[in-house]
Amino acid sequence: MATKTLGSATHLSARPYEVADETAVLDLVNADRLRGQPLTTAIMLSDALATRSPVDSGWWAELEPSHTDVVHDSAGKVLGVVSYSTRREDGAGLILWLHCREDETVAEALVEHALASLNSPRTVHGFEFASALTLGLEGLPVRARPATRKTLEAAGFSGRDVWRYIHRELAKVSDIVGSSSYPLAEVTECADPPGWQLLLRDTDGTQAAEATVGRPVDGIGVLWWISTDPAYRGRGLGHSLLEQCFDQLASNGAREVIAYVDDDAPPGDPKRDRTAANRLYDSMGFIEIDRLWSFTRR
Repeated sequence: MATKTLGSATHLSARPYEVADETAVLDLVNADRLRGQPLTTAIMLSDALATRSPVDSGWWAELEPSHTDVVHDSAGKVLGVVSYSTRREDGAGLILWLHCREDETVAEALVEHALASLNSPRTVHGFEFASALTLGLEGLPVRARPATRKTLEAAGFSGRDVWRYIHRELAKVSDIVGSSSYPLAEVTECADPPGWQLLLRDTDGTQAAEATVGRPVDGIGVLWWISTDPAYRGRGLGHSLLEQCFDQLASNGAREVIAYVDDDAPPGDPKRDRTAANRLYDSMGFIEIDRLWSFTRR
């Protein structure tokens, strides 16, 4: 495999990912694992290398086959990894995922290498959507990854705060598992994402509230969506439906639950205002773990 010495870090070199790098790359990815995320497995890494993801799969299908390269020192030790691609429709470049144990020198080398390899006069995006390496983590967790954020911004990327990443231990709600104190929603299986849809109807059949939860992975479930119809708000249905979501997840082996809240609504946009939703999550014991940012370099 061809190796390229990096200009700004002369002791580091980049080359394409090789099968023998699997263990080192998995160690790099899992060193960045956030609370509420499963350990990345070889199967998950294989999907990411093949430009596939079970979450945001439609966006991944729009990409050219990705390139994944590693950065190593003079002794050949792998210190970082970056995956990048271009979008067929508009030619935009994308830095898909990057891991370096938050070593700023390695982060700079990875970003420099990805930008040079993309060699695109068009816009380049970073951390735009979830990869197969995580359970739906869409964006860079900026509190946990300060060196990567700093490097992207120094390279001319502008960041935007897109998601609130929250977490809750389900052991703390064990008293409600199996309870019938809440209105029971209809539960049906769904395939995308794999899990269940919960539908709460009024006595006349009108839909009052709905939620989608993901089938647990390593004891971790995801609350993908919960919503109450405007005509039924203020009656505590969201609280009751969330309890049933906990019940559904715990009954299927979940010990914890995570959620992603897109609370980046501009002022005066009631359709995207997540104030009430965040109030519900906080009241039900969710804790904010990090903020997820996406980046753009025009």
